[in-house]
Amino acid sequence: MIKLRLYLRLIRLLAIIALGTLLAGLISVAERVVKHDLMGTRQRLTRWFMARLSAALPFRVNVSGSLPDTPMMWVSNHISWTDIPLLGMLAPLSFLSKAEVRSWPVAGWLAQKAGTLFIRRGAGDSSLLNQQLSRHLQQSRNLLMFPEGTTTDGQAVRTFHGRLLSSAIDSSVALQPVAIRYLRNGERDEIAPFIGDDDMLSHLLRLFRSEVAQVEIQLLPPISSTALNRNALARQAQAAITAALFGASAAPVTDDSELEAA
Repeated sequence: MIKLRLYLRLIRLLAIIALGTLLAGLISVAERVVKHDLMGTRQRLTRWFMARLSAALPFRVNVSGSLPDTPMMWVSNHISWTDIPLLGMLAPLSFLSKAEVRSWPVAGWLAQKAGTLFIRRGAGDSSLLNQQLSRHLQQSRNLLMFPEGTTTDGQAVRTFHGRLLSSAIDSSVALQPVAIRYLRNGERDEIAPFIGDDDMLSHLLRLFRSEVAQVEIQLLPPISSTALNRNALARQAQAAITAALFGASAAPVTDDSELEAA
């Protein structure tokens, strides 16, 4: 039964990826014909695709809170690659991702066609990237980023890096903090996290062999970016997500050595 469940899930996933590839190819052709960017259409199609991809994952999803009625910079804790389709199905979003994702077979190409903005870790081009992010936000487009900079096992929230939040301040765009948690039988899910030396294929097979798990997504009250510097904004978002996941009395994990000059 486990093997049959695995094969059926993989077949469904491959069919959805094939559909996504077709859509990405069609939008690329359309952009060449009209000779201008169709980012709004890309975002809407990406949301539609992410909803189908999420439905193919072995999760039962519960979403609480209200979707923002204006474009915002979404910030979330980060546990797995599955965070992306699960959050991407909620609203038309563009994503900020590490540059390595662009080289992933199929997934990297799809991410690029979906309008993902890529960042090289440790690169000294944050000023140029912030300008790019600001242009994106100023065009009334939602953007999602993971300020921890890496995935975790879900036991704690790592320090939020503020250097890329300057674009929200410069654009007078609020933050939409999101807390995501994976549970299995009421306890922290140890299968869903994509961490350490995990590779995509091994993680996918392990996940698809497993029983259905629960995912809780909390859309928290927006945080205004006015009158705050980027580090204060990062700390406030980190504290809100930490409290949502671990209780109001939980203190955010803060490494002062990683704080940047405002």
